[in-house]
Amino acid sequence: MARVLSKCPVCQGELTVTELACPSCGTRIQGSFSTCRFCRLDAEQLMFLEVFLRCRGVIRDVERLLGISYPTVRAKLDSLLEALGLVPQPESRASRMEILGDLEAGRITVDEAVKRLAQT
Repeated sequence: MARVLSKCPVCQGELTVTELACPSCGTRIQGSFSTCRFCRLDAEQLMFLEVFLRCRGVIRDVERLLGISYPTVRAKLDSLLEALGLVPQPESRASRMEILGDLEAGRITVDEAVKRLAQT
């Protein structure tokens, strides 16, 4: 069975699945379904992910197995994380410090501080 395409071959836009079918009974479900984040990876990213997992995340082993340098492994890993939507958002250290300062000064309650910190 062929792999589901995730990008349009014409414009590179995101594709959606519009029909699911059961090969056993022939039931068909139509709608607009998103694919999982792993289905959106290209062949090279999938291969790298498989090697990375087989090496249990040991970058030295990935370097050796693929014959690439440490910076290249890191770049591929960063690219993979970005493609999966797993890149951490940079924290706003100043706003966190402001919230803690407001808490210490008594301008906000502990509950309010927790709520604000969860949003940063």
